[in-house]
Amino acid sequence: MPLDHRRLRGPEESRPPALWAAAGEVPEERDGAGAPRDPCALRPLFVRAGLLSQAEGSAYVELGGGTKVLCAAWGPREAADPGAGGGRLLCEFRRAPFAGSGARARPGSAAEREAEREAALALREALEPAVRLGRYPRARLAVSALLLQDGGSALAAAISASAVALADAGVEMYDVAVGCALCRAPGPAGPWLLQPAEAEERRAAARLTVALLPALNQVSAVLGDGEGGSPDTWAQAVRLGLDGCHRIYPLLRQSLLRAARRRDATTAAATAAVPEPR
Repeated sequence: MPLDHRRLRGPEESRPPALWAAAGEVPEERDGAGAPRDPCALRPLFVRAGLLSQAEGSAYVELGGGTKVLCAAWGPREAADPGAGGGRLLCEFRRAPFAGSGARARPGSAAEREAEREAALALREALEPAVRLGRYPRARLAVSALLLQDGGSALAAAISASAVALADAGVEMYDVAVGCALCRAPGPAGPWLLQPAEAEERRAAARLTVALLPALNQVSAVLGDGEGGSPDTWAQAVRLGLDGCHRIYPLLRQSLLRAARRRDATTAAATAAVPEPR
Protein backbone atom coordinates (compact mmCIF):
# COMPACT_ATOMS: atom_id res chain seq x y z
CA MET A 1 0.00 0.00 0.00
CA PRO A 2 1.53 3.38 -0.99
CA LEU A 3 2.24 5.97 1.66
CA ASP A 4 -0.49 8.57 2.08
CA HIS A 5 1.41 11.85 1.57
CA ARG A 6 -1.67 13.91 2.36
CA ARG A 7 -1.53 13.00 6.02
CA LEU A 8 -0.36 15.51 8.55
CA ARG A 9 2.99 14.21 9.75
CA GLY A 10 3.15 15.36 13.34
CA PRO A 11 6.24 15.39 15.52
CA GLU A 12 7.79 12.09 16.53
CA GLU A 13 7.42 12.98 20.22
CA SER A 14 4.63 15.06 21.70
CA ARG A 15 3.65 16.15 25.18
CA PRO A 16 0.26 17.23 26.51
CA PRO A 17 -0.21 21.01 26.80
CA ALA A 18 -1.15 20.59 30.49
CA LEU A 19 2.57 20.37 31.27
CA TRP A 20 2.96 24.08 30.39
CA ALA A 21 -0.17 25.21 32.24
CA ALA A 22 -0.07 26.98 35.58
CA ALA A 23 0.26 24.80 38.62
CA GLY A 24 -3.27 25.51 39.79
CA GLU A 25 -4.77 24.93 36.35
CA VAL A 26 -3.45 21.44 35.67
CA PRO A 27 -6.48 19.16 35.36
CA GLU A 28 -6.60 15.88 37.17
CA GLU A 29 -5.34 13.01 35.08
CA ARG A 30 -8.14 10.71 34.02
CA ASP A 31 -6.39 7.42 34.64
CA GLY A 32 -9.23 5.65 36.36
CA ALA A 33 -7.34 5.51 39.67
CA GLY A 34 -9.92 7.61 41.52
CA ALA A 35 -13.23 6.51 42.91
CA PRO A 36 -14.46 3.21 41.42
CA ARG A 37 -17.16 3.66 38.83
CA ASP A 38 -20.24 1.59 38.11
CA PRO A 39 -19.16 -1.28 35.80
CA CYS A 40 -22.54 -1.16 34.03
CA ALA A 41 -22.53 2.60 33.47
CA LEU A 42 -22.34 3.85 29.88
CA ARG A 43 -20.32 6.88 28.90
CA PRO A 44 -22.22 9.89 27.44
CA LEU A 45 -22.75 9.36 23.72
CA PHE A 46 -23.29 11.91 20.94
CA VAL A 47 -24.31 10.74 17.45
CA ARG A 48 -25.02 12.79 14.35
CA ALA A 49 -25.81 11.39 10.91
CA GLY A 50 -25.57 13.17 7.56
CA LEU A 51 -22.65 15.36 8.56
CA LEU A 52 -20.57 15.21 5.35
CA SER A 53 -21.92 16.57 2.08
CA GLN A 54 -19.17 14.90 0.02
CA ALA A 55 -20.26 11.36 1.00
CA GLU A 56 -23.50 9.56 0.28
CA GLY A 57 -23.83 8.74 3.97
CA SER A 58 -21.90 9.83 7.04
CA ALA A 59 -21.96 9.74 10.82
CA TYR A 60 -20.02 11.23 13.70
CA VAL A 61 -19.82 9.51 17.09
CA GLU A 62 -18.30 10.99 20.21
CA LEU A 63 -18.00 9.26 23.58
CA GLY A 64 -17.60 11.07 26.86
CA GLY A 65 -13.93 10.89 27.70
CA GLY A 66 -12.57 11.88 24.31
CA THR A 67 -13.27 9.19 21.69
CA LYS A 68 -14.24 10.78 18.36
CA VAL A 69 -14.91 8.84 15.16
CA LEU A 70 -16.01 10.16 11.77
CA CYS A 71 -17.32 7.69 9.18
CA ALA A 72 -18.37 8.01 5.54
CA ALA A 73 -20.13 5.54 3.26
CA TRP A 74 -20.38 5.29 -0.54
CA GLY A 75 -22.21 2.98 -2.88
CA PRO A 76 -23.48 0.89 -4.34
CA ARG A 77 -21.02 1.24 -7.21
CA GLU A 78 -20.01 -1.09 -9.98
CA ALA A 79 -17.39 -3.57 -8.84
CA ALA A 80 -14.00 -3.51 -10.53
CA ASP A 81 -14.27 -7.26 -11.17
CA PRO A 82 -17.23 -7.80 -13.55
CA GLY A 83 -17.25 -11.50 -12.70
CA ALA A 84 -18.04 -10.94 -9.03
CA GLY A 85 -21.23 -12.76 -8.12
CA GLY A 86 -22.45 -10.99 -4.97
CA GLY A 87 -22.03 -7.58 -3.47
CA ARG A 88 -18.88 -6.65 -1.60
CA LEU A 89 -18.39 -4.50 1.47
CA LEU A 90 -15.05 -2.66 1.59
CA CYS A 91 -14.03 -1.26 4.98
CA GLU A 92 -11.21 1.11 5.81
CA PHE A 93 -10.05 2.19 9.25
CA ARG A 94 -7.58 5.04 9.62
CA ARG A 95 -6.11 6.62 12.70
CA ALA A 96 -5.23 10.31 12.71
CA PRO A 97 -1.61 11.02 13.69
CA PHE A 98 -2.87 13.14 16.59
CA ALA A 99 -5.49 10.64 17.77
CA GLY A 100 -3.57 9.30 20.78
CA SER A 101 -2.09 11.19 23.70
CA GLY A 102 0.69 8.72 24.45
CA ALA A 103 3.40 7.02 22.42
CA ARG A 104 2.35 6.16 18.89
CA ALA A 105 3.75 4.40 15.89
CA ARG A 106 5.35 6.42 13.13
CA PRO A 107 2.70 7.55 10.60
CA GLY A 108 2.80 5.20 7.63
CA SER A 109 4.97 2.65 9.45
CA ALA A 110 4.43 -1.08 9.17
CA ALA A 111 3.12 -1.29 12.74
CA GLU A 112 0.49 1.37 12.12
CA ARG A 113 -0.58 -0.15 8.80
CA GLU A 114 -0.97 -3.56 10.42
CA ALA A 115 -3.06 -2.14 13.27
CA GLU A 116 -5.30 -0.29 10.82
CA ARG A 117 -5.65 -3.40 8.65
CA GLU A 118 -6.74 -5.52 11.63
CA ALA A 119 -9.24 -2.86 12.69
CA ALA A 120 -10.65 -2.72 9.15
CA LEU A 121 -11.08 -6.51 9.10
CA ALA A 122 -12.86 -6.41 12.46
CA LEU A 123 -15.09 -3.60 11.16
CA ARG A 124 -16.02 -5.61 8.10
CA GLU A 125 -16.73 -8.71 10.19
CA ALA A 126 -19.15 -6.75 12.36
CA LEU A 127 -20.95 -4.95 9.50
CA GLU A 128 -21.35 -7.67 6.85
CA PRO A 129 -24.18 -9.54 8.66
CA ALA A 130 -26.15 -6.28 8.87
CA VAL A 131 -25.99 -5.36 5.17
CA ARG A 132 -28.20 -7.04 2.57
CA LEU A 133 -25.37 -7.69 0.12
CA GLY A 134 -27.62 -9.99 -1.92
CA ARG A 135 -29.57 -6.91 -3.04
CA TYR A 136 -26.44 -5.47 -4.68
CA PRO A 137 -25.09 -8.11 -7.07
CA ARG A 138 -21.84 -7.21 -8.82
CA ALA A 139 -21.63 -4.00 -6.78
CA ARG A 140 -19.47 -2.77 -3.95
CA LEU A 141 -20.15 -0.66 -0.89
CA ALA A 142 -17.37 1.28 0.80
CA VAL A 143 -17.07 2.49 4.40
CA SER A 144 -14.22 4.63 5.73
CA ALA A 145 -13.76 5.27 9.46
CA LEU A 146 -11.38 7.94 10.73
CA LEU A 147 -10.41 7.92 14.40
CA LEU A 148 -9.91 11.56 15.34
CA GLN A 149 -9.27 11.00 19.03
CA ASP A 150 -8.71 7.77 20.94
CA GLY A 151 -10.24 7.92 24.39
CA GLY A 152 -11.02 4.21 24.61
CA SER A 153 -13.62 1.90 23.02
CA ALA A 154 -12.56 3.16 19.58
CA LEU A 155 -13.47 0.03 17.58
CA ALA A 156 -16.95 -0.18 19.13
CA ALA A 157 -17.57 3.48 18.33
CA ALA A 158 -16.38 2.91 14.75
CA ILE A 159 -18.79 -0.03 14.34
CA SER A 160 -21.76 2.06 15.45
CA ALA A 161 -20.73 5.07 13.37
CA SER A 162 -20.15 2.96 10.24
CA ALA A 163 -23.54 1.27 10.55
CA VAL A 164 -25.25 4.66 10.92
CA ALA A 165 -23.33 5.97 7.89
CA LEU A 166 -24.46 3.01 5.77
CA ALA A 167 -28.08 3.53 6.84
CA ASP A 168 -27.77 7.27 6.13
CA ALA A 169 -26.54 6.40 2.60
CA GLY A 170 -29.76 4.48 1.95
CA VAL A 171 -28.13 1.05 1.92
CA GLU A 172 -30.61 -1.76 2.56
CA MET A 173 -29.79 -3.35 5.92
CA TYR A 174 -31.34 -5.93 8.19
CA ASP A 175 -30.61 -3.69 11.16
CA VAL A 176 -28.16 -1.10 12.43
CA ALA A 177 -25.15 -2.81 14.02
CA VAL A 178 -24.32 -1.50 17.49
CA GLY A 179 -20.87 -1.89 19.00
CA CYS A 180 -20.04 -1.99 22.70
CA ALA A 181 -16.61 -2.48 24.26
CA LEU A 182 -15.65 -3.98 27.60
CA CYS A 183 -12.46 -4.63 29.51
CA ARG A 184 -11.62 -6.62 32.63
CA ALA A 185 -9.77 -4.80 35.36
CA PRO A 186 -6.49 -6.40 36.46
CA GLY A 187 -6.56 -8.72 39.44
CA PRO A 188 -7.92 -12.19 40.18
CA ALA A 189 -11.48 -10.92 40.64
CA GLY A 190 -11.41 -7.79 38.50
CA PRO A 191 -14.85 -6.76 37.19
CA TRP A 192 -15.76 -6.19 33.56
CA LEU A 193 -16.25 -2.52 32.71
CA LEU A 194 -18.56 -1.19 30.00
CA GLN A 195 -17.12 1.30 27.50
CA PRO A 196 -13.68 1.57 29.11
CA ALA A 197 -11.54 4.66 28.79
CA GLU A 198 -8.12 4.58 27.15
CA ALA A 199 -6.31 4.30 30.49
CA GLU A 200 -8.59 1.44 31.58
CA GLU A 201 -7.95 -0.41 28.31
CA ARG A 202 -4.22 0.06 28.67
CA ARG A 203 -4.18 -1.58 32.12
CA ALA A 204 -6.83 -4.22 31.35
CA ALA A 205 -6.15 -7.92 31.62
CA ALA A 206 -8.68 -8.70 28.87
CA ARG A 207 -10.64 -6.73 26.26
CA LEU A 208 -13.87 -7.54 24.45
CA THR A 209 -15.91 -5.87 21.69
CA VAL A 210 -19.46 -7.04 20.95
CA ALA A 211 -21.52 -6.09 17.89
CA LEU A 212 -25.28 -6.70 17.94
CA LEU A 213 -28.28 -6.34 15.62
CA PRO A 214 -30.83 -5.45 18.30
CA ALA A 215 -34.01 -5.71 16.22
CA LEU A 216 -33.09 -9.28 15.24
CA ASN A 217 -31.38 -10.04 18.56
CA GLN A 218 -28.47 -11.44 16.55
CA VAL A 219 -24.80 -11.09 17.44
CA SER A 220 -22.77 -10.07 14.39
CA ALA A 221 -19.30 -10.16 15.94
CA VAL A 222 -17.47 -10.98 19.17
CA LEU A 223 -13.84 -9.86 19.26
CA GLY A 224 -11.72 -10.35 22.35
CA ASP A 225 -8.22 -10.96 23.64
CA GLY A 226 -6.40 -11.33 26.94
CA GLU A 227 -7.01 -13.46 30.00
CA GLY A 228 -10.57 -13.07 31.14
CA GLY A 229 -10.77 -16.01 33.51
CA SER A 230 -13.20 -18.89 33.22
CA PRO A 231 -15.68 -19.37 30.35
CA ASP A 232 -18.47 -18.25 32.66
CA THR A 233 -16.65 -14.95 33.13
CA TRP A 234 -16.51 -14.41 29.37
CA ALA A 235 -20.20 -15.34 29.07
CA GLN A 236 -21.03 -12.77 31.72
CA ALA A 237 -19.04 -10.16 29.80
CA VAL A 238 -20.91 -10.95 26.57
CA ARG A 239 -24.25 -10.57 28.34
CA LEU A 240 -23.13 -7.25 29.79
CA GLY A 241 -22.03 -6.07 26.34
CA LEU A 242 -25.34 -7.09 24.75
CA ASP A 243 -27.21 -5.13 27.40
CA GLY A 244 -25.04 -2.11 26.60
CA CYS A 245 -25.83 -2.47 22.87
CA HIS A 246 -29.57 -2.49 23.58
CA ARG A 247 -29.19 0.73 25.57
CA ILE A 248 -27.18 2.46 22.82
CA TYR A 249 -29.51 1.40 19.98
CA PRO A 250 -32.25 4.07 20.55
CA LEU A 251 -29.67 6.85 20.27
CA LEU A 252 -28.53 5.61 16.85
CA ARG A 253 -32.11 5.38 15.60
CA GLN A 254 -32.88 8.91 16.80
CA SER A 255 -29.83 10.27 14.96
CA LEU A 256 -31.06 8.69 11.70
CA LEU A 257 -34.54 10.13 12.21
CA ARG A 258 -33.14 13.61 12.83
CA ALA A 259 -30.97 13.35 9.70
CA ALA A 260 -34.00 12.30 7.62
CA ARG A 261 -36.01 15.25 8.94
CA ARG A 262 -33.20 17.69 8.15
CA ARG A 263 -32.91 16.26 4.65
CA ASP A 264 -36.67 16.56 4.08
CA ALA A 265 -36.67 20.14 5.36
CA THR A 266 -33.78 21.06 3.08
CA THR A 267 -35.51 19.49 0.08
CA ALA A 268 -38.77 21.28 0.86
CA ALA A 269 -37.00 24.61 1.21
CA ALA A 270 -35.17 24.12 -2.08
CA THR A 271 -38.41 23.21 -3.83
CA ALA A 272 -40.20 26.24 -2.45
CA ALA A 273 -37.39 28.52 -3.62
CA VAL A 274 -37.79 27.45 -7.25
CA PRO A 275 -40.17 29.87 -9.05
CA GLU A 276 -43.18 28.36 -10.77
CA PRO A 277 -43.21 28.53 -14.57
CA ARG A 278 -45.61 31.05 -16.03
